[in-house]
Amino acid sequence: MDRFRRASAAALLTAVVLAGAVGGAAASSGVPAPPSGERAQDLASRPALSAYATARTVAAWEEFRIHGSARNVGSGTPVTLQQRQGKRWVSLPATMRTAGSGEYSLRVKLGMKGENALRIVGGGAVSPVVRTIVN
Repeated sequence: MDRFRRASAAALLTAVVLAGAVGGAAASSGVPAPPSGERAQDLASRPALSAYATARTVAAWEEFRIHGSARNVGSGTPVTLQQRQGKRWVSLPATMRTAGSGEYSLRVKLGMKGENALRIVGGGAVSPVVRTIVN
């Protein structure tokens, strides 16, 4: 649950910072100002993962990749692919360590037909959900 809160807080901070860049339009529309001081710095220094799939639709057992980057996570941190199965997130046997730049690229083959919800976890962070349809 804490991972979800941290990921949500990071996404919210990003949205607020981007909204603040709009300038006077955001201030006049009643959008709250971005957090300042220690709170903003604390949120910005939390670990975060991004993820995207190279294919939206694949055949069963066809290989595709999930790429992403890790922010505020040490180099060589293991990241693991998880799949939503019912109400639970199940770790799949697809793990790798982040590169020095924080980047990663996992090879994935899925056999569970239909829409699959996937995410990456590691270093105390959780990526946004990536959806892939397996035919």
